[in-house]
Amino acid sequence: MSADEPRIDSGQCGGNAAPYVLGALTDAEHEAFRRHLDSCAVCREEVAALQVVAAALPSAAPQVSVPPELRHRVMATVEEEARLRESRQAPAVGPPAGAQARVRPPLGRWLRWRPNLAVAVLAAAVIVLAVALVGSGGGTRVIRAQSLVPRASASLTINGGHAQLDVADMPQAGPGRVYEVWRKGTGAPQPTDALFTVSSNGSATVGIPGGVGGVREVLVTSEPLGGSPAPTRAPVILARVS
Repeated sequence: MSADEPRIDSGQCGGNAAPYVLGALTDAEHEAFRRHLDSCAVCREEVAALQVVAAALPSAAPQVSVPPELRHRVMATVEEEARLRESRQAPAVGPPAGAQARVRPPLGRWLRWRPNLAVAVLAAAVIVLAVALVGSGGGTRVIRAQSLVPRASASLTINGGHAQLDVADMPQAGPGRVYEVWRKGTGAPQPTDALFTVSSNGSATVGIPGGVGGVREVLVTSEPLGGSPAPTRAPVILARVS
């Protein structure tokens, strides 16, 4: 890791999970957190839990660009709520006089209130999406994807330079595995860093990083946790863009 690359503070483990799921990280932050996931079971669990909640977002609404200043205001509000929750649950007895110590809630306490934070983060995402939709224009294109899994279905929604994949009735990827999204142009499929799991009812909504400009097909395969540089199994979903 170079001096210019963002670092993941182990004392704030999981702090980037919500913006990672929401696609609110910069490219450098996204890559740093993705590498962090390879060695952190806590953050992998956090991402999986948030993705289940994210699947409940309205799947019919197309993805649009959110003004950076609005995104930052929303995330600042969510982080402030997390700090307030932590202060309310911190022990009443402080550190000895003259000492300066940061009280960090035990992991069990974090696990108890993190679903509420997840709902708050994703509710904020709905607000951001609604505000962005008011000022957005252009048509929306919905492509019915081919599902190679019995009873499962999928669709690809394209709006301007953004695209999202919605799946339903999809089985879990399997122990130690995750679904990975690929973009295919004229050559071999290329990874997108979009990894996802499905909820208990088999649904999920995932953005396509980089959009679908110049893409002929969007594919989904089942891969080992952390993803693969090249597909290791046949696609379970195939959406023909052009």
